[in-house]
Amino acid sequence: MANRRLDQPVTRSLRPERNPERIGRLSERIARFIGSWRFIALMTFVIAVWILINIFGPESLHYDNYPFIFLTFALSLQASYAAPLILLAQNRQTDRDRVSLSEDRSHNERLHANSEFLAREIAALKSSLKEVATKDFVRTELRELLEDMRAQEQEKSN
Repeated sequence: MANRRLDQPVTRSLRPERNPERIGRLSERIARFIGSWRFIALMTFVIAVWILINIFGPESLHYDNYPFIFLTFALSLQASYAAPLILLAQNRQTDRDRVSLSEDRSHNERLHANSEFLAREIAALKSSLKEVATKDFVRTELRELLEDMRAQEQEKSN
């Protein structure tokens, strides 16, 4: 406690904490909203009301006369913020796609290795089945042995 300086703040940085993940999520939400029909309808409504008030409204309500300089400025400002936010959202989507592609690639490699293993096992089973006696072969051999035994018994009895 004695070493603590009272002329300095407890935390060295008084700047707000910057969280890139939170900023990215916010940019995605904004980009999703900007790309929706709701936004298009809202912007169309706002622009139409703006123009109607400034053309047909009472003179006291006119705040942006005919060439609509302030409307142009507002739309330019909105576009200047929308473009980087949309690009940021696209970059995040590209990163997610890259991770997903990597996971898909590793999953496909595992599936390919498993299918190759199963193909080798099936080939080994096929080759070993060629050496295994079939039912017909065993029946034929048993019949021949039975006939030989009967023939030997008949020879003994004669």
